[in-house]
Amino acid sequence: MTGQVRTVDGRVAGRRGQATRQKLLDCLSEMLSSSPYRDVKVIDVARKAGTSPATFYQYFPDVEGAVLEIAEQMAAEGAELTQLLDGRSWVGKAGWQTSQELVEGFLDFWRKNDAILRVVDLGAAEGDKRFYKLRMKILNSVNNSLTETVKELQAKGKVDKDVNPAAMAGSLVAMLAAVASHQRGFQTRGVKQAELKPNLALLVHLGVTGKKPTK
Repeated sequence: MTGQVRTVDGRVAGRRGQATRQKLLDCLSEMLSSSPYRDVKVIDVARKAGTSPATFYQYFPDVEGAVLEIAEQMAAEGAELTQLLDGRSWVGKAGWQTSQELVEGFLDFWRKNDAILRVVDLGAAEGDKRFYKLRMKILNSVNNSLTETVKELQAKGKVDKDVNPAAMAGSLVAMLAAVASHQRGFQTRGVKQAELKPNLALLVHLGVTGKKPTK
């Protein structure tokens, strides 16, 4: 946390205040993992953090405001997903490795942040522009990189020029997000995580390169 963290009324929070604020966010994150978003109340978050509702309101206007703060932090971490694609090759066996690592990194990020991502998806689906922008910030970290990848492969004559890079990248990222948010659903249908990843990586590789991977 930085020294510029402020309270709701604009005062700069001191070190102790910053620690209290972060503890409230940590407790809220934990509660979202086990309770429906709509059921989480300020008094419950404050009690779990060992403080009072009045203290909570010093730092956040309401539960939604605190959730947005957590989502902002998560979206900032999500921007690092672009590292899964930066400077990576999609040719030969290296391309298969790239597609596998992209899928693994994407699924792992979603699983790690499952609780807050469910809230972000809910808010975005209900038309809340704040949650929609956060969702797009996360997805665009991969979407933009994949778009550039397809463009580069086209320029080298390795991908058909009829392919629309943005459309292909957007479709693949939407697929990744949909699968990532339903990982437990696959398990209930008897699909193990170890089986899901290579099959999803195969689809990604086919989408990006138009070819079956060299394994």
